Amino acid sequence: MNRSQDLYINTPLGHQLSLTSFKPKCSNNKSIIISSATGVLQHYYFKFALYFSELGYTVYTFDYSGIGKSHFNIADLKQNTIDLKAWGENDQASIVNYAKSQNSEHKITIITHSIGGQILAFNKEISQIDTIITIASQSGYWKHWKGFERFKMFAFWYMLIPALTPIFGYFPAKKLGLFENLPKQMVYQWRRLGKHKDYLLSEFEFDDLQFKNYNKHLLVLSFTRDEFASKSSVDWLAQQFSNANVDRRHIVPNDLGISDVGHFGFFRNQFKASLWKMTHEWIENNS
Repeated sequence: MNRSQDLYINTPLGHQLSLTSFKPKCSNNKSIIISSATGVLQHYYFKFALYFSELGYTVYTFDYSGIGKSHFNIADLKQNTIDLKAWGENDQASIVNYAKSQNSEHKITIITHSIGGQILAFNKEISQIDTIITIASQSGYWKHWKGFERFKMFAFWYMLIPALTPIFGYFPAKKLGLFENLPKQMVYQWRRLGKHKDYLLSEFEFDDLQFKNYNKHLLVLSFTRDEFASKSSVDWLAQQFSNANVDRRHIVPNDLGISDVGHFGFFRNQFKASLWKMTHEWIENNS
């Protein structure tokens, strides 16, 4: 039987992160880190993590600071000063260091969902990662979308965040039925980036980011009918990995005989025999 263990680790910024480790019965000497989408609890990835641990991988999920078990209550969230950059530079990097400290001989794959791929830009431990898979990880610039989806992105950056965040002291995403609540400095920085066509590069110099320091295999996945990650937005992020060996795949579900995936479907159990199997085969072939 596979074992999962909940624990907390300390980070350089002085706060604790909630981490779940999934240890296989028989290890294949490979570890996987799952870096969540914005405001998505690590538990969302539980079945996906369990699937890979049953294949022999040691798997780690975690909550970013201010999310899920990595904060205590609303009062704590209001005092949280972490920003988007720190989610990569502090949180994601700390998980990579922890995984390496637990099994120094393991090859490490990081599987990112949405913003998890964006914050690789700030992860100074990126050279310790052996393979990267990004799932609908994208630029947040609103003009990458068309029609009503473009309007929704525009409204998110220009109306909802600036109107609601000062009132609550955090972004009240749960009240809107979107995702988990977000720390105010994180959401303010996210908004600034999303208003500009250069997204991350509107606030940071390319040479100061970590994209160029990753020169190994990268699988980039996007999906038709993904209202949060258009093909062009995913293309933009993939292009920043200038020295990586990029395998870019835009998935049309009908071509694979599967139902629509959208932005969140990839991690659902129904894709075990298709997308999850494909992911496993890619890791085996590239690490």
